[in-house]
This record gives sequence, C-alpha cells and structure tokens, in this order.
Amino acid sequence: MARGKYIVIEGNDGTGKSTQVELLAKWLNEQGVETFVTHEPDGPGISSEIRKVIKNGDLERDGETNLLLFTASRHEIWKHADKALKEGKWVLSARNYISTLVYQGYGEEVGLDKIIETTRSFTGDEYIHPDLTIVLGLTDEERTKRIAGRGNLDHKDTFESRDNAFQETLNHGYEEVAAKYDFPLVDATRSIDEIQAEIREIISPVFDT
Repeated sequence: MARGKYIVIEGNDGTGKSTQVELLAKWLNEQGVETFVTHEPDGPGISSEIRKVIKNGDLERDGETNLLLFTASRHEIWKHADKALKEGKWVLSARNYISTLVYQGYGEEVGLDKIIETTRSFTGDEYIHPDLTIVLGLTDEERTKRIAGRGNLDHKDTFESRDNAFQETLNHGYEEVAAKYDFPLVDATRSIDEIQAEIREIISPVFDT
C-alpha cells in the first residue's frame, strides 16, 4: 500500500488552522481520500493531558521546558499519525514542530538547531519533512479581535496572553520560516471559504506525487 501524504497547516493563534484542517479533511473524504486529523499538541492518550499543562499560563516555566512538553506530546501523536500514513491515509495536522521553531525559537530564544534535533530524536525525519506545509498569516489587529472573541478562560493562555511585542515576534518568525523553507503563505484575513479554496489549489499537485 502506498504511504499517505502528510499535510500541515501552520500559523499564529487565531489564524483558523483547525477550521481549515477540518474543512480540508471533509473535502478529501469526499474525493475518496481517507484522512487522519490532529491538532498539535492535542491528540491521543496522554497528549491531551500534556496540552492542558502547556495551555495553562499560570504554570511558570522557560522555553526549554516548553520544548520538552511539546516534544513529549508530538512523540505520542506521531506514533498514531505514522501508523495512519503507513495505512495510506492522509495525515492533516493543525501545527507541527514549525510552531516550536517560531514560539520557542523566535519567541523564547531557544536555539533553532536544538529544537530541530530534539524533535527529530523523538519523531523522525518523516515528521520533520511533511509533503506540504502551509502557513496562514494574519494582521495583529485581526488576531487580537479573534482571540478576544473566544471569551474568558479558567486560566490565562500561555501564549495568547503574551504582549504585543511577543506576538509581533511570532508573526515575524512565521514570515522568516515560510521564506526560508519556501512554504506557501496564505492571507488568513479573508473569508473561510476563500482561504479553503486557496489551500485546495495549493495541495492539488500533491495528488500527482
């Protein structure tokens, strides 16, 4: 059986990654493509519990601890995702280690090489190199508006609650990473349907590989 495709949709908080992944999965299923969907760092087993720790901004820790928490979650998620790929399914992920390059690398000043090597050690080269990575970009004004629309949380969010300077660093980091790795950068200020239409157009060549 041919191995499935691994597609990642990346971007800062509020860009609509999860929505686009779910729409893409629905469309692919309609085309007869079986999918496995994940939303890092949430996932099977212990991953969902690790996510609760990661998201809880009341728990103080440094960037390296965040790297280890995300890596532990990815290790668990990737075992299931890799199995799905071997079964010929397409794995669609909202986020992967690119988020850690941006959030912990650019945002929390952890070395980029350390992030890549730590991630590779507990996942593998096939995780590091998806078939396609798409980055959703959003203005600070629109991002702030969308995050505010989510309402109050029991605990402040670890990253969404950080100041504007941190968010600008993340946006800059995503732009740099997209340029460095030649990832398509999609304008996420548009309607959900317009964004999805562009994503489908971008992934169309993947069907032929």
